Amino acid sequence: MPLPHVHREGHVGAALLAYAPVGFIVFVVGFEGAAMAGAVGAGLLAMVPDYDQHVPGITHRGLTHTVWFAALVGLGLGLAGVAIGSNDGTLTAIGLGVFGLLVGTVTILSHIAADALTPMGVEPYAPVRDDHYSYDVARAANPIANYGLLALGIAASGVALVVGNALTNM
Repeated sequence: MPLPHVHREGHVGAALLAYAPVGFIVFVVGFEGAAMAGAVGAGLLAMVPDYDQHVPGITHRGLTHTVWFAALVGLGLGLAGVAIGSNDGTLTAIGLGVFGLLVGTVTILSHIAADALTPMGVEPYAPVRDDHYSYDVARAANPIANYGLLALGIAASGVALVVGNALTNM
């Protein structure tokens, strides 16, 4: 199944923008490699909700564009983190678990937030609530908006890296 690629730039930018504070904290507390890996992971996960376009019977911007899906992805990555860290002790397992949970959840939530900027919008609490969010900032296909969001995400990640590095070298 080919990766969804339409509007990838905007979603990767949104993921980097949302991940930047998490990466900053992880970097500052001394886990520079994990902080960088998390940024790569966020970029790779940015388009996961749009896989719904390739699954028969699943509505685009339906279940995969909800807070429940974000929690599920976060939980999955959190459990993977616990499993990976389990050989290195309880604290490592918990730390990697929390990190995986944050990367997964924040990344999927960033995708939902980016889609809320479009006229089509999202229903992030479906099926529990039918609240519809659309801020009608730009159409999903708007290249200026997509590349602008990518630039914003790269800038936020760059600032987090530079400031984090300065703080750790004081």
